[in-house]
Amino acid sequence: MVKLRLKRIGKKQVPFYRIVAADSRVNRNGEYIELIGTFDPLKNDIKVNKELALKWLNNGAQPTDTVRSIFSKEGIMTDLHNQKLEAAKAKPAKAKKEKAAKPAAKKPATKKAAAAK
Repeated sequence: MVKLRLKRIGKKQVPFYRIVAADSRVNRNGEYIELIGTFDPLKNDIKVNKELALKWLNNGAQPTDTVRSIFSKEGIMTDLHNQKLEAAKAKPAKAKKEKAAKPAAKKPATKKAAAAK
């Protein structure tokens, strides 16, 4: 499972993090698949590539609580929610067209009704 999480690269008393997509089995500062952005808590500076973040979230990557709150501040979680709503609205329209094209044959409710026909 892929997780979107923070990887610490700062030295002592000077935290600095990279927001990365990494396998959940790899340790915190181990290998990662792709760099998504950076987070500096001392300066409260956040830089995130929205396209990459949305790509990973749409592919099923799970953000940690901290990364989720960072994405919420940047508006990425809102964008993801809006994309899912648009996709949900598009699907029922297609389903209605398919149902109208293929009418279902009605089955008799009882054996007696079937024998009468």
